[in-house]
Amino acid sequence: MSGGIAYAWNPRGNFDYFCNMEMVELSLIDDRADEEELHDLIMTHYRYTASPLAGKILAGWKVFVEQFIKITPVEYKKVLELQALKALEQKIANIQRDY
Repeated sequence: MSGGIAYAWNPRGNFDYFCNMEMVELSLIDDRADEEELHDLIMTHYRYTASPLAGKILAGWKVFVEQFIKITPVEYKKVLELQALKALEQKIANIQRDY
Protein backbone atom coordinates (compact mmCIF):
# COMPACT_ATOMS: atom_id res chain seq x y z
CA MET A 1 0.00 0.00 0.00
CA SER A 2 1.57 3.28 -1.05
CA GLY A 3 -0.85 5.76 0.47
CA GLY A 4 -4.50 6.36 1.11
CA ILE A 5 -7.04 4.36 3.03
CA ALA A 6 -8.16 0.83 2.21
CA TYR A 7 -10.90 -1.40 3.51
CA ALA A 8 -10.52 -5.16 3.84
CA TRP A 9 -13.09 -7.85 4.42
CA ASN A 10 -11.82 -9.75 7.43
CA PRO A 11 -14.33 -12.54 8.15
CA ARG A 12 -11.75 -14.69 9.95
CA GLY A 13 -10.49 -11.83 12.09
CA ASN A 14 -6.85 -12.57 11.35
CA PHE A 15 -5.90 -9.81 8.91
CA ASP A 16 -3.41 -8.29 11.36
CA TYR A 17 -1.34 -11.47 11.13
CA PHE A 18 -0.76 -10.89 7.42
CA CYS A 19 0.21 -7.22 7.36
CA ASN A 20 3.11 -5.10 8.55
CA MET A 21 1.71 -3.46 11.66
CA GLU A 22 4.65 -1.05 11.80
CA MET A 23 3.43 0.57 8.59
CA VAL A 24 -0.36 0.54 8.99
CA GLU A 25 -3.02 1.11 11.58
CA LEU A 26 -6.09 -1.12 11.57
CA SER A 27 -9.44 0.01 12.91
CA LEU A 28 -13.04 -1.14 12.95
CA ILE A 29 -15.65 0.56 10.81
CA ASP A 30 -17.17 2.51 13.69
CA ASP A 31 -17.47 5.92 12.07
CA ARG A 32 -20.64 6.69 10.07
CA ALA A 33 -18.63 8.39 7.31
CA ASP A 34 -16.38 5.34 6.93
CA GLU A 35 -19.39 3.04 6.81
CA GLU A 36 -21.05 5.15 4.12
CA GLU A 37 -17.86 5.29 2.08
CA LEU A 38 -17.40 1.52 2.29
CA HIS A 39 -21.05 0.92 1.37
CA ASP A 40 -20.74 3.25 -1.63
CA LEU A 41 -17.57 1.48 -2.80
CA ILE A 42 -19.20 -1.94 -2.60
CA MET A 43 -22.39 -0.64 -4.24
CA THR A 44 -20.38 0.82 -7.12
CA HIS A 45 -18.49 -2.45 -7.49
CA TYR A 46 -21.80 -4.33 -7.55
CA ARG A 47 -23.29 -2.02 -10.18
CA TYR A 48 -20.36 -2.52 -12.53
CA THR A 49 -19.73 -6.23 -11.94
CA ALA A 50 -22.96 -7.78 -10.60
CA SER A 51 -20.67 -9.62 -8.17
CA PRO A 52 -22.65 -12.22 -6.22
CA LEU A 53 -20.43 -11.65 -3.17
CA ALA A 54 -20.97 -7.88 -3.29
CA GLY A 55 -24.72 -8.50 -3.56
CA LYS A 56 -24.60 -10.82 -0.55
CA ILE A 57 -22.64 -8.25 1.46
CA LEU A 58 -25.08 -5.46 0.57
CA ALA A 59 -28.11 -7.64 1.40
CA GLY A 60 -26.70 -8.50 4.81
CA TRP A 61 -25.00 -5.18 5.40
CA LYS A 62 -25.50 -4.93 9.18
CA VAL A 63 -23.75 -8.28 9.69
CA PHE A 64 -21.06 -7.90 7.05
CA VAL A 65 -19.99 -4.33 7.87
CA GLU A 66 -18.73 -5.60 11.22
CA GLN A 67 -16.36 -7.95 9.35
CA PHE A 68 -14.52 -5.13 7.58
CA ILE A 69 -11.51 -3.23 8.82
CA LYS A 70 -10.08 0.10 7.79
CA ILE A 71 -6.40 0.16 6.91
CA THR A 72 -4.57 3.47 7.22
CA PRO A 73 -0.84 3.81 6.54
CA VAL A 74 0.88 5.43 9.53
CA GLU A 75 2.56 8.09 7.37
CA TYR A 76 -0.72 8.91 5.62
CA LYS A 77 -2.45 9.31 8.99
CA LYS A 78 0.27 11.75 10.07
CA VAL A 79 -0.35 13.83 6.94
CA LEU A 80 -4.12 13.87 7.61
CA GLU A 81 -3.55 14.90 11.23
CA LEU A 82 -1.16 17.67 10.15
CA GLN A 83 -3.72 18.97 7.64
CA ALA A 84 -6.43 18.98 10.31
CA LEU A 85 -4.13 20.82 12.72
CA LYS A 86 -3.29 23.47 10.11
CA ALA A 87 -6.99 23.94 9.34
CA LEU A 88 -7.74 24.38 13.04
CA GLU A 89 -4.87 26.85 13.45
CA GLN A 90 -6.20 28.85 10.49
CA LYS A 91 -9.69 28.86 11.99
CA ILE A 92 -8.32 30.14 15.30
CA ALA A 93 -6.28 32.83 13.52
CA ASN A 94 -9.39 33.97 11.64
CA ILE A 95 -11.40 34.16 14.84
CA GLN A 96 -8.66 36.12 16.62
CA ARG A 97 -8.35 38.48 13.66
CA ASP A 98 -12.11 39.12 13.58
CA TYR A 99 -12.33 39.51 17.35
